[in-house]
Order: sequence, then C-alpha cells, then structure tokens
Amino acid sequence: MDKALLEQVITIAQQAGEAILEVYQRSEGMDIQTKQDDSPVTAADLAAHAIMEPALAALLDGVPVLSEESKLPPFDVRGQWQSYWIIDPLDGTKEFIKRNGEFTVNIALVEDGIPVMGVVHVPVLNITYAGGRDLGAFKIADGTRTAISSRKLAQHIDSGKPVEVVASRSHGADAVDALMNRIQGALGPVDTKNMGSSLKLCLVAEGAADLYPRLALTSEWDTAAAQAVVEAAGGIVVDDKFQLMRYNTKEDILNPFFYVIGDPSYDWKPLLLG
Repeated sequence: MDKALLEQVITIAQQAGEAILEVYQRSEGMDIQTKQDDSPVTAADLAAHAIMEPALAALLDGVPVLSEESKLPPFDVRGQWQSYWIIDPLDGTKEFIKRNGEFTVNIALVEDGIPVMGVVHVPVLNITYAGGRDLGAFKIADGTRTAISSRKLAQHIDSGKPVEVVASRSHGADAVDALMNRIQGALGPVDTKNMGSSLKLCLVAEGAADLYPRLALTSEWDTAAAQAVVEAAGGIVVDDKFQLMRYNTKEDILNPFFYVIGDPSYDWKPLLLG
C-alpha cells in the first residue's frame, strides 16, 4: 500500500471537512432536505461530496468512486469492480444537524471486497484517523501524528479496569443491553460509551474501547473507512456469522449486524453470538 496515496487521501478528507465546517458555522441554517429514503441531507453533505468525488477519481486511473450522495450503480456494473473508492462525505448527518460535533468524513479504498486503506476525519475536533494494509494506523490531532493500535483485552482486565463497550445512542438498544449482560457475567464490570458516526470504530482502533457491537442496519459507506483503520491498528470487524466483513458482494449495500473487536486473540465468538 502506498504511503503517498494515503497522504493525498488525508488531504482530500481534510479539505472536505473545511467545507463542512463552513456550513456548520453558518447562522442562517444548513439547507436541510430529505432524500427518497427519508434520511436528511444538508448543504454540507453536498459540498463535501463535490470536493471528494472528482479529487478521488483523479488519484487512480480507472478506479470509480461510490458515494452516498451519488446514484448507486446497478450491481451488474459495480460487481465487476476490483478496486473502488467508497465515501460518505458526511457520516452522521443527524449528529451534524444536532450540532453535537460527532460526525465524520469517510474515505476508503476497497480491493476485492476488502477495505485496504481508510481515512476518517472529524472536522469539529480537527482529528484524523488513517491507516492501511502494511502501513499501520495513526491519529492526527491538531497536526501531531501518533501511531495507534487496538489493545489487548486480558491486559486491560488484569489491570482491574472494566471492559469498555461503545454503542450507538439510538439503534439496537435492547439487543445491546442483552449483550452487555452476557459480557458482564463473563468478564466483570462493563463501561459503555455512546457516540455517533464512525467515531465508534475509531475508539476501538485507538485502544480507547474494547468492543463496538452494531446490532442495527448501516450501509457500506458508513463503515469501510473505519474498518480499514481498525484492521490496520490490529483489530477486526466481523459480521453476525463471525466472518470478516466484506464489501460490494450483493445488490444492496446494507451491512449485516457486526462487531468491531479490538483484541482478535480473545475468543469473543461464543460470548457475542450467545
């Protein structure tokens, strides 16, 4: 994987973040519209898309860009793609509208169904998570770059600290509560953190959480970038059959339920699948 390419992708994500902040800081409003699937879209989503799509298309010859804000090609077309960019120009639009800062810019390069490079930029915090195959993972905070890695569960528990689980504020709460009870019975105290957008995966990647169970629907552009960062940091993302999560394998682009695991050496499977 190419370090120079990753740096170019980071720059594109940060430029999109600047465009998002311009809308976020407006006093006159965000120009909120509703898409056909009843999800919101704002001027910020569209401004970021307008920056990202042409810039990424120019990076690699013949590699298409799949964006949440563009028309989804039929599967008989995109199923032929060996490599493609998948982007969410503004992941967490609802969080953006609430003005809580928990939204991101997501860019991933997918090869043969595997996210091999990813950048997740957090505009409000000026933080960027990035990583790729054979490149490791790192975090850029206010210009300072630090290597990140997921943490070992046994060492964390042995030090007397609770298992830390990150979860969505509003999706799949009952199923997550049942899972928390199983984890507590097996591993002891559990602390939960609630957060929006792909930031949840990034917390696992940087060793600030042990597990993120997503027991509700998401789309592939919501997760591919952060999955690449998690895997570059030493973690894994598995589906509800405990298989590594893969992309562009079917007509729709909905993900199965999934689990983001910081320490793959721990036998999570019987605990998570009950």
